[in-house]
Amino acid sequence: MSATIDTAVEKILESYQKYGGINLDEAMKFPNRENVITVLKDIQCLIFPGYRVAEEIDSLTLRFVTGERVNRIVSMLTREIKKALSFVVQNDKVELSHCFNLAEKASLALIEEIPEIRRKIGLDVQAANAGDPAAKSSEEVIVSYPCLEAISVYRIAHFLFESGVPVIPRIMSEYAHSHTGIDINPGAKIGESFFIDHGTGVVIGESCVIGDNVKIYQGVTLGALSVKKELMNKKRHPTIEDNVTIYANATILGGNTVIGEGCVIGGNTWITKPVPPHTTFTQECRS
Repeated sequence: MSATIDTAVEKILESYQKYGGINLDEAMKFPNRENVITVLKDIQCLIFPGYRVAEEIDSLTLRFVTGERVNRIVSMLTREIKKALSFVVQNDKVELSHCFNLAEKASLALIEEIPEIRRKIGLDVQAANAGDPAAKSSEEVIVSYPCLEAISVYRIAHFLFESGVPVIPRIMSEYAHSHTGIDINPGAKIGESFFIDHGTGVVIGESCVIGDNVKIYQGVTLGALSVKKELMNKKRHPTIEDNVTIYANATILGGNTVIGEGCVIGGNTWITKPVPPHTTFTQECRS
């Protein structure tokens, strides 16, 4: 038995050399997924203290709990951002020396942005509570709605994405994707009071632009007409203007596709061309 295990271990070690995919404990190693998720959960606790984990907080302990959490976030997030930046510039000795300072700056900027992120997420909560007849309270939305989980993680990840942080925003967004079934790329630009009803199967692409007061249902895809790698820096995904409702399983594709303000897009539709403002677009029914 021992010989069999030893042989298996040797073959696994050989595969590390042959195929790669090993994150060695060196100065320029890749960010650790579990550390990033731990940071994300702490940030979520800053946004809605007392809702995410069981903890004794009151008006006297809130300052201490918040301060302790902020210091923990800055320390761990700085370390993980430094790894990500170091990986990106690993062949540039000059830039490498600045990675820690850049990482610390990005971490502190996120902490300073928390009040504004909380304001935006508060509007998302209101949109969900107002837009779903099944919602009994804002508190119910906060503790149980997968759309709020996905949107709140998006707003955190998007700030880091806009700050030039590599890798980590995508780890955060894919963590939310795996838990909610809602796939929002951190590069997308999403306005205020955003609501995803039910949400399972929703896909929002990297260059998608969404205005204010937009409501979408499960299975909606805001995607690209082409997935060619050379288009990675082009606008590949649609623009959804203010006050649009998109019903279940609608597919809207292409960087030049604009859904005008106030439109209603029916379920199971396929759209690759602009739709004028205040249009109701439905699948044609034939008897």
